Amino acid sequence: MLALASSMASMSFSRAIVALAILVMLSMGSSDAQLSTDFYSKSCPNLFSAVKPVVQSAINKEARMGASILRLFFHDCFVNGCDGSLLLDDTSSFTGEKNAAPNQNSARGFEVIDSIKSAVEKACPGVVSCADVLAIAARDSTVLLGGPNWDVKLGRRDARTASQAAANNSIPRPTFNLNQLISRFNALGLSTRDLVALSGSHTIGQARCTNFRARIYNETNVDASLAQTRRSNCPRTSGSGDNNLAPLDLQTPTRFENNYYKNLINRRGLLHSDQQLFNGGSTDSIVRTYSSNENTFRSDFVAGMIKMGDIRPLTGSRGEIRKNLQEDQLNLYMVSIAAAIF
Repeated sequence: MLALASSMASMSFSRAIVALAILVMLSMGSSDAQLSTDFYSKSCPNLFSAVKPVVQSAINKEARMGASILRLFFHDCFVNGCDGSLLLDDTSSFTGEKNAAPNQNSARGFEVIDSIKSAVEKACPGVVSCADVLAIAARDSTVLLGGPNWDVKLGRRDARTASQAAANNSIPRPTFNLNQLISRFNALGLSTRDLVALSGSHTIGQARCTNFRARIYNETNVDASLAQTRRSNCPRTSGSGDNNLAPLDLQTPTRFENNYYKNLINRRGLLHSDQQLFNGGSTDSIVRTYSSNENTFRSDFVAGMIKMGDIRPLTGSRGEIRKNLQEDQLNLYMVSIAAAIF
């Protein structure tokens, strides 16, 4: 009997050790978890149907909002990866990204992402990250404005901190030349072709006078009629009319297609950085391809968006799942682990 009891105790102890080892492996190994298109298929099956109506409503109210949401995703991913850090407000421990130079008086749509997150929380509380909500909203915005569709890879977790300095240093500026643009994209694992394709997002949206003033008054590789038109709403004097807006694509600023590239060929790129893509350099041929073949552009844009969404995501046990855009939800660790497993 003693031998049997000892044997049973030994087996129980062994099972406990195995169970503990499994838990450790799950918590450690999941740190390297990969994004997947079906990440929430069981933990939040109604995720997409919760997101899209809110995006649709926002675009119905203001078509420009679709471009603003897409831009938020870009500016999030370019700063320490697609981790929702852009959505964080300043705290006593860090100065966030919202007021960095590329975002100040410019980044917008936070209230829409907040509304989407609220809808998602009602559908499946504590499961879906703000970073993933932003990724889905960017895709839906593109589609609703006539752009291509794609299966969004998910499984990101939210950053617990943000960095204004990183945002100032990482986000490409409208004053960049071609080499600077290529270098910035290459540093994130994005090719020169990705650069040109993703820049096609400027077929929607608007820019502030302060970002194109120098181009319309000082540059020579700009269509004269475009410069004259834009000058009417963007005074030469800095500080005057800085926030006045102009469409990045004069013809169809709320329709996603390839007019952006046709404009570049005709020297009608609004931003200096836009026109750099067609200015006698290595990307001219790609611009010509996209201007004459919209399907190729759409296909390459999708590929670029998926690659950009893969930039340094927090997965597994890294980061957290925030209940809203700003609050830490440190107690949701086991819920998110369960979502990653099941």
